[in-house]
Amino acid sequence: MLFDTLKKDKMQAMKNHDALAKDILGIAINKCMLLSIEKKTKNEELTDADTLQLIQKTIKELEEEANNFKVAATHDPKYLEKVDELLKQQQILSAYLPKQLSKDEIKEIIFKLDDKSVPAVMKYFKANYAGSVDMKLVNQTLKEI
Repeated sequence: MLFDTLKKDKMQAMKNHDALAKDILGIAINKCMLLSIEKKTKNEELTDADTLQLIQKTIKELEEEANNFKVAATHDPKYLEKVDELLKQQQILSAYLPKQLSKDEIKEIIFKLDDKSVPAVMKYFKANYAGSVDMKLVNQTLKEI
């Protein structure tokens, strides 16, 4: 399971004295544990898809935080260091994501579908390509078609 991989990699980061990796993997693990507890109350198990979704969400949060620090860096350059740190954390987590579909691959899939309505396409991609596609990109590509 991906969750177990995260835990092993955090242990390795601790052994390597890699504080940046240890911290971001710890955050991802904590989010997974909270979701796991929530799912257990519903007699469900944490899946790799859930873990991937949490990793993607964390990457987006890091991206937003980095953008905020970039704005702050225009007034005070000391924040640029924090931006670099956040981008490195994004790279660490991105390594756990499957290869993302490109815009051309998304178009190709959409053209093969019988129903090209927005709800049908979004539902199809969510069900069949969860974790390997950015849903914003699917929506944007669909609007261009």
